[in-house]
Amino acid sequence: MARPTEASPTVFLVLRRMRAPLIVLILIFAISVFGLTLIPGRDGAGQPVRMGFFDAFYFMSYTATTIGYGEIPHPFTGAQRLWVTATIYLTVIGWAYAIGSLLTLIRDRAFRDALALRRFTGTVKRLREPFLLVVGYGQTGQLLGHALDALGRRMVVIDNIPEHVDTLDIDPYVSDVPGLVADAANPHTLGVAGLEHPACEAVVALTDNDEVNLIVAMTAALIRPGLPVIARTVSPAIEHRMRAFGSPTVINPFDRYGDHLRLALHAPAAYLLMSWLVREEGAEMPEPGRPPASGRWVVCGYGRFGHKVAEDLRADGIDVTVIDPNPDVEAAPGLTLIRGDASEPAILARADLAGAEGFVAGTDNDATNLSLVATARKEGPSLFIGARQNRPQNAPLFAAMEIDWLLVPAELAAREIYARLSTPMLWRFLQEMPELGNDWAEETLDRMRAHCGSRLGTLWKATLTTAEAPALQPWLRDGIALGDLLRYPRDRDRRLDTVALMLLRDGETTLGPADDVKLRVGDQILLVGRKGARRLLLDTMTNRVVAEYVLAGREVPAGWVWQRATGRLLTDTAEGDSPVHSSDDT
Repeated sequence: MARPTEASPTVFLVLRRMRAPLIVLILIFAISVFGLTLIPGRDGAGQPVRMGFFDAFYFMSYTATTIGYGEIPHPFTGAQRLWVTATIYLTVIGWAYAIGSLLTLIRDRAFRDALALRRFTGTVKRLREPFLLVVGYGQTGQLLGHALDALGRRMVVIDNIPEHVDTLDIDPYVSDVPGLVADAANPHTLGVAGLEHPACEAVVALTDNDEVNLIVAMTAALIRPGLPVIARTVSPAIEHRMRAFGSPTVINPFDRYGDHLRLALHAPAAYLLMSWLVREEGAEMPEPGRPPASGRWVVCGYGRFGHKVAEDLRADGIDVTVIDPNPDVEAAPGLTLIRGDASEPAILARADLAGAEGFVAGTDNDATNLSLVATARKEGPSLFIGARQNRPQNAPLFAAMEIDWLLVPAELAAREIYARLSTPMLWRFLQEMPELGNDWAEETLDRMRAHCGSRLGTLWKATLTTAEAPALQPWLRDGIALGDLLRYPRDRDRRLDTVALMLLRDGETTLGPADDVKLRVGDQILLVGRKGARRLLLDTMTNRVVAEYVLAGREVPAGWVWQRATGRLLTDTAEGDSPVHSSDDT
């Protein structure tokens, strides 16, 4: 996608802008040198002599640069000195013109952009480790960027707002994050940013313009088919158009808010588990909030957000009253619509808040939402309050209101995308987990608290292949009990501080697998546990001596000589002897 001439746009810009000053300087030097060769001088014997071109050029070079070695090869005559005096003033004017033009060029926005582009493309080309192409570095991009940086993931950022890209130099990132101020709607920009780079592992479109996110998803699908694409949108129509190109992961914060609200209505423990797992490692377990009630709800604002919330609530058989001042809004069949400004007491009184169970302030204005929440609290002190926060600067105000269910679209999108990128199996687990119900979620939470404490442990995937688990291969032939695999390598009577969340085998999933489930070659396990548990499990998977103790209870010396001397050898599977892996062996 990159054109050959764009490898050095800075050079062409400098030549174009400095063309006139350079021509002036060349002419001044040429005239000065030529004049010196024509004016006769005198040698030490008083004989007439003319200066050669080389001596004239040498003299003008050190004179015009203010070095001044003196008159060569002989002292000048009056005519020569008069000519040199004139040329000195000419060169001063020429240099002033050239330096002024150069300073103007340095301050020129186009030159700075070209210089930044050259530096950016060079940095991207030199990347050798996998990186994510992040388009849009607003609030969502910044939250996601810091979370991914903590995992050691590299990024390349594009944003059309210079202030957003400038924050890359201020934010405390572990690794350098190349950033470019450009319009991502131009497919060529994505090419310059490394879309075709072999190390680009995914594209994340997070701009606040759904059309731009659509173009990014389309470009990635057409230029790099099969490359994972994650895009944010709040428009169902744009989401449908995105899915026409490949299989992108589309995050709609408004849609997810409604889904989470329905999940909290039916299975509050499942929602609590979900909201904990999508946070960063070490995050404190969220406090169980007041569960939403299933009575009548009042929704203020019937835009995209309000429309989606009302639709999700009504899908659960809940009566919804909507308040919206737009006269062109058409209510869905069976929906109670009150036209007017909800901030007016008379309009809000018609909604009968005293007889409602829930209230959602869902306009696109934070001041309006805060005032609506305050009014609703007075009218119905027991109301379950939901609200939408549009601007990050207003976070302290919403926090002070102690809202039961707050939507911050940027944070919700960042958490969902982080879960998708950090551990892909986690995304599938979150999609299937609600089907198991509230009791299963409560049991899983209890197990996580018992093994991980109140802070979220490390989430990782263990793959039982020959490459990643060579020490387990003799046992995997007949199957390993999950509980046996999760034993402590130094004391097999203890269990590792880890919980198996999901087992993936041949595309089929088992959520919350029991300890007696038999593991086979190629199985993938989603685990959560303390930091040390991951390293200890890795020892069992890769060290045959550790695996002998953990799975068979046999303490085998690490060295071959000691194995021969003591007669305690590693299990010989080449002769067909099946290793013993019963938990009763000593």
